[in-house]
Amino acid sequence: MAWSTREIAELAGTSLRAVRHYHEVGLLAEPERRANGYKQYGVAHLVRLLRIKRLTDLGFSLAQIASMGDADDHPEEALRTLDAELAATIERLQRVRVELGLILRQSMPTDLPPEFAPAARAEMSDADRSLFIVMTRVLGPGPRQAWADMLLNPSDDGHVSKEFDTLPADADEEMCQDLAERMVPHAREVFDEHPDLRSPTTDAPHGEAFAGRAIGKALRDLYNPAQLDVLRRVNTLLATHSETEQP
Repeated sequence: MAWSTREIAELAGTSLRAVRHYHEVGLLAEPERRANGYKQYGVAHLVRLLRIKRLTDLGFSLAQIASMGDADDHPEEALRTLDAELAATIERLQRVRVELGLILRQSMPTDLPPEFAPAARAEMSDADRSLFIVMTRVLGPGPRQAWADMLLNPSDDGHVSKEFDTLPADADEEMCQDLAERMVPHAREVFDEHPDLRSPTTDAPHGEAFAGRAIGKALRDLYNPAQLDVLRRVNTLLATHSETEQP
């Protein structure tokens, strides 16, 4: 009994293209040809083709099937490896489904890890929100959580924050200094309540230098020159205050 390429593809429940591809990659031996040049497949080809299809349906790649050889034995080691990979995939997909459910139920943003998404609902400017997203990627666990806690409990005096958000790029030195001095009390309160923010790059997953460069770039990209000047002045005033408090 001999079958044509189309017939053996139909028997195996696969396509002509798949059969031809298996020939090309060496998974399926080329059959003999009739006098008219047409291929004639036998039972051995069908059995081999069914095994290939079964293994691909289970999730094996063609490279993995090729490494098993032509023997139709029980590939226990390969099956156990695939089972472990599938278990890891299922776990990942279940975790993704949990996150998707949380995002859908609470209308959370998709650009933040779920543990920090609640902080994104705090009233923030676009620049502050973008900076927070960068922080979640480069800071260690302690500073990251401290930053989120700070955003969830903002200052009662929102006027100063709004002034900073709307500060024009060409603000003069007097305006920057005045705003910085009014921002210092809240900044000092934040640092006292969240000491991890005093050294935010400590324990950064990619190292302090990398985190420092990333945060510096984010600040330069997100805030205008006057706002950056105010932030520098705030840091200077905080440092001066700390030095005067030392015995």
